[in-house]
Amino acid sequence: MKRPKLKKASKRMTCHKRYKIQKKVREHHRKLRKEAKKRGRKKPRKDPGVPNSAPFKEALLREAELRKQRLEELKQQQKLDRQKEQDKKRRLETDPAVELSNMEPVKEEFGQCKAKKAKSSKQNPKRLYCQELKKVIEASDVVLEVLDARDPLGCRCPQVEEAIVKGGQKKLVLVLNKSDLVPKENLENWLSYLTKELPTVVFKASTNLKDKGKRIKVKKKAAPFKSEVCVGKEGLWKLLGGFQETYGKAIHIGVIGFPNVGKSSIINSLKQERICNVGVSMGLTRYMQVVPLDKQITIIDSPSFIVSPLNSAIALALRSPASIEVVKPMEAASAILSHADARQVVLKYTVPDFQNSLEFFTSFAQRRGLHQKGGSPNVEGAAKLLWSEWTGASLSYFCHPPTSWTPPHFNESIVTDMKWGFNLEELEKNNAHSIQAIRGPRLASSILFQSSGLTNGVIEEKDIPEELPKQKEWKQEERGDYEDVNTDQECVDEEGDEKSSDMSPAEEACEALPEDSEADKQSAPSFILDKMTEEEDDAYDFSTDYV
Repeated sequence: MKRPKLKKASKRMTCHKRYKIQKKVREHHRKLRKEAKKRGRKKPRKDPGVPNSAPFKEALLREAELRKQRLEELKQQQKLDRQKEQDKKRRLETDPAVELSNMEPVKEEFGQCKAKKAKSSKQNPKRLYCQELKKVIEASDVVLEVLDARDPLGCRCPQVEEAIVKGGQKKLVLVLNKSDLVPKENLENWLSYLTKELPTVVFKASTNLKDKGKRIKVKKKAAPFKSEVCVGKEGLWKLLGGFQETYGKAIHIGVIGFPNVGKSSIINSLKQERICNVGVSMGLTRYMQVVPLDKQITIIDSPSFIVSPLNSAIALALRSPASIEVVKPMEAASAILSHADARQVVLKYTVPDFQNSLEFFTSFAQRRGLHQKGGSPNVEGAAKLLWSEWTGASLSYFCHPPTSWTPPHFNESIVTDMKWGFNLEELEKNNAHSIQAIRGPRLASSILFQSSGLTNGVIEEKDIPEELPKQKEWKQEERGDYEDVNTDQECVDEEGDEKSSDMSPAEEACEALPEDSEADKQSAPSFILDKMTEEEDDAYDFSTDYV
């Protein structure tokens, strides 16, 4: 009879093998006992407790029980205290206006935070910006006015500069940011012009910085990104450090300027981490933020200037954030076109010659694939796209400095007083080194722009008119549309950055796009991304992110 197939293998073995295994196990146990004996007693001794013969046994047991309860209560209290501290830190991060000195118990503090948020939401944001800006100017010993190198004169506010001059012993320093977006010859001309009035620093902020407390995996690259490299940081550090030594005590540095000139990006570059909030939208900073750079120098971030409605149309178009201003994209884009060189605009955007702005927007919409239902070109979408590109940090344009002009609020004595305490010779050498290090665009690939001059601002709360309900509705609609356009562009920018990271500097200079450029690259709707790949050889790209 055939033996049936067993499911499991048999455990039978020869006696020789079994005895050998038992011997190995005994040797292993012996070895473990020997090592444990060398280490000493491994298991803790059991508490024998209070013997029955001990006097006052019940009292001792009660005391031990009370001690155990007190330890448990102490642990619970420590746990609650830790939770309270974490709640305080979270609320401070969400609402920086709440100060540590005013902290009270959790319930009262939570109610105060709610009340403050409700009050700030009801308050006109323009008045809130004016309040915070005054705080920054009053608390600062040195004020850095950040200018966009593409239009430095249009980024200066005479009302704020006059308030700083009247504020007493305060120094005003100009910072030419985004200097990699203008030709080197134009940058040198503006530097020589501005240095006659005030100390001026050439700067290019770095935007590819890690967030505070987060680790980011960095891919190995042959050469660093253009946006990763910060230019002018050493010169600004030496200028502020030398003034602090001359001043003889700790100083506070206030950073001010119009929207999207790169105030927060400069602070992040000096701190070498993303400690201030930056992004594509204009006017992200709403409160003053104190950032200590070292033991002697503290820097203060501030909200942007409020543009006066009496300015020209081009000033309102370039300096008005959609979050707090009512801006019509068609009017803003038309004002930009009227001040730009028409021939260079045609070459930059590869559209046919146009007679008026409507004709340009029609061609631009067809070129970018912006269509409405029925196939008609989306003229308003093209205007929003053009406006977002010119208010961001991806487009290269420049304007010439005036031949001879001096602001009325500056005279020779004020200019001499503003330059006192700074090592201007060392600053000149550092600026020359920064200009050499910057890889600027070619003159032919940049658009010539006609500046409208100084931009007037509002610093007094009484000068800000009340908003009408209809204006608030328009503002919310414009803000939503502007954020949609910028959100779509962030996706495009990431793809453009990944693509450009694999290219050499020579290839970047030849094959990059002007439209594709982190924190402030300009927008393109998501449904035209396929169209944008057709324009790779159109012009030079200077993809840099600022806020």
